[in-house]
Amino acid sequence: MTPDAPESPWWRDAVIYQVYIRSFADGDGDGIGDLAGLRDRLPYLRDLGVDALWINPWYASPQVDAGYDVADYRAIEPAYGTLADAEKLITDAHEYGLRIIPDIVPNHLSDHHAWFVEALAAGRGSPARERFVFREGRGPDGAEPPNNWNSHFGGPAWTRVEDGQWYLHLFAPGQPDVNWENDEVAAEFEAVLRFWFDRGADGFRIDVAHGLVKDVDLPDLSDPDDVGGYSAGPGQHPYVDRDAVTDVYESWRRIADSYDGARMFVAEAWTPSPERLARYVEAGRLHTAFNFDYLVAPWDAAALRESIDVTTGYLHAVGAPATWVLENHDVVRTPSRYGRPAVERHGNVTFDESDPVDVELGTRRARAAFLLYSALPGGLYVYQGQELGLPQVDDIPEAALQDPTWERSGHTDRGRDGCRVPIPWTAAGSSFGFGPDGGGSPWLPQPDWFADYAVDVETGRDGSFLELARAALATRRRHPALGEGDLDWVSAPGDEVLVFRRSPAFCCVVNLSADPVDLPDHDGVLLASGPLDGGRLPADTAVWLAAH
Repeated sequence: MTPDAPESPWWRDAVIYQVYIRSFADGDGDGIGDLAGLRDRLPYLRDLGVDALWINPWYASPQVDAGYDVADYRAIEPAYGTLADAEKLITDAHEYGLRIIPDIVPNHLSDHHAWFVEALAAGRGSPARERFVFREGRGPDGAEPPNNWNSHFGGPAWTRVEDGQWYLHLFAPGQPDVNWENDEVAAEFEAVLRFWFDRGADGFRIDVAHGLVKDVDLPDLSDPDDVGGYSAGPGQHPYVDRDAVTDVYESWRRIADSYDGARMFVAEAWTPSPERLARYVEAGRLHTAFNFDYLVAPWDAAALRESIDVTTGYLHAVGAPATWVLENHDVVRTPSRYGRPAVERHGNVTFDESDPVDVELGTRRARAAFLLYSALPGGLYVYQGQELGLPQVDDIPEAALQDPTWERSGHTDRGRDGCRVPIPWTAAGSSFGFGPDGGGSPWLPQPDWFADYAVDVETGRDGSFLELARAALATRRRHPALGEGDLDWVSAPGDEVLVFRRSPAFCCVVNLSADPVDLPDHDGVLLASGPLDGGRLPADTAVWLAAH
């Protein structure tokens, strides 16, 4: 950066830590994570080397879907604390140099929200029902749903109310979709943004950012289970990634820009292609969007390189930075994901959950993947417990499962609970330090092997995942080549090896092959995801080098 160049906004290359609040730290001993527990752990997050915290929904909620069913956007869920606690958290975080990014859920509300209670009482044709998507049913006496859409959680996306009408819920029945054709809906969410910006929030993560606008004709889908937008052309799916959805974000961007301090948005936008994703971050719209194309790529050099090139190409063309993510509260943790053979489904690469997990292999790859994505241009997100190398908990007892997917799928899909288990802070204690010793049992049971991944066990231990993550983020912060910018691919010693340089004087090498490979000429090793073999890089290992 030249002396006269303007400082780049913080969000263009930030490291943002995702706090799944129910499972992060329990301050009052009731078995549920809360704001008090999070405030106590702010020094840990500062020392980890992150810039900001994205906090999953903290609003008042019946918790049908772990807070993504919001009953009041201006109140805090009592299990987590109070509005005053949230304001104090924002203040404390800022004192530690950490920014706060709450979640906003604009696609749906809770069926306990005052608007929906009013809509049920008001009846057909009322202004209150116009805030939602109510329709008459099909078939004799309107007894069949208005169309064939299915919920993300399984089963029909429609529920019938007492007077015979049906309402749309693309998720659980307790999460009625709002109608973004209604001016009251738009005005309310703009007011909610201002409410939290006024209290010091530094930005928002937008849930289901691709899904707000629906085709008003509500046509049937050729594939009722296509909740990802793969069965139609660009912008043509009736509720995924429709062209008009970006009009909402142009309005939101104007609100964010009216505040001091470079407030930002990050979109959870599952789109059929990186080209469509780039629309969300064009000038005057959102600041960043998760690169899910990269998240779902297999552990394969060609697939990863293609994802990096295609994604950064489209994003840089519209002046937006890339935003890399490997884990979140909706996907299987990387040591378990990379420890299974990859398969392709609906255009996405995933895995068969019935396949056994090679955790040792998956962990080795997850460590290499952490270095790889930390070296890419742009910003990145770290999901709580990712820095510990936590695998997925695959054997939660059926009676303890809480994800609505489990019930809605007729007990055929165990859902997402396995990546949401409360994280371990200490090897000892009744909840591995998640809550006070002897307090209430964690809301999801923790396996005994969590003791091996506890923060106090990994802290200071040479070669631990936590110390690797701390070193990577510290190096990323101080090295002038890392963060925002460009990368240049260079010749690699094999098809399953990635080698790129970043200026000045940085080289990243990732060996995704089964055999060791020779390292390129360099001036020293900055950091490696595992032990090196002299001048060779072992399989499933990454290294950062000081380049000539």
